[in-house]
Amino acid sequence: MSSRTPVCPQPAPGENPRKGARVDVAGTPFDLLAIEEVDRLITERPAGEVFRYVATPNVDHVVRSARKGYRHLYEGAWISVCDSRVLARLAPLVGVRFPEVVTGSDLTRRVFERHLDSGDQVTVIGSDDATILELRRRFPHLAIRHHNPPMGFIRNEANIADAVRFVLANPSRFVFLAVGSPQQELLAQRLADAGATGVGLCIGASILFVVGAEKRAPLWVQRLNLEWLFRFAQNPRRLWRRYFVDDPLVLALIAKQKFEMATKNRE
Repeated sequence: MSSRTPVCPQPAPGENPRKGARVDVAGTPFDLLAIEEVDRLITERPAGEVFRYVATPNVDHVVRSARKGYRHLYEGAWISVCDSRVLARLAPLVGVRFPEVVTGSDLTRRVFERHLDSGDQVTVIGSDDATILELRRRFPHLAIRHHNPPMGFIRNEANIADAVRFVLANPSRFVFLAVGSPQQELLAQRLADAGATGVGLCIGASILFVVGAEKRAPLWVQRLNLEWLFRFAQNPRRLWRRYFVDDPLVLALIAKQKFEMATKNRE
């Protein structure tokens, strides 16, 4: 993988790249946008415009970014919104209040169910063949183009080049990057560098929710902030680290930020 720092493309003439304030929480940049505003921004963007990507970092992303220096992936995002109820509850400790939590699964569902017309082409990078088969069954009116890179593809230049070529050969208004973090954000920046078009949505496993392979918690569970427990019960092997290692670690990042803010105020 190239060691150079990718460059995020500049806004197209007359384009307002984002609305609202961009703030830092636990060392990660976020835009203070509600889902309706994100929805409007991505769906009003004309097809064929220079490639930009939307990131939905959760606690797992934030902790990994702090450990491994991935901040530039979220700085380079056109839109970066909070996909963590835990982080949203901690953010007021450093003076930030998110309008709402914007989950990748909610955003993905909105695009598929509200904003794609018959014959529209969609490009998906990641997800297995069975998931894409079900996606095509549920949305038969869409032309879904699919490429699933091998595990660990982001460490292999040839595999990255294959993924980039596939997106360039299948230009779509929406490109769903479903290969997990930070692979999807790294690939998004490579696509921007390569001159791709459309809006890239870094959405992890969100397509599993769209096809019903995984389910969101009932609203009453979400309101009690227990969605993490509901999701953990469905997939403990994949989520144990996020909920029992990364969630506690983000407290240390918030404490560090609060200390730095207090120190700066005293100067």
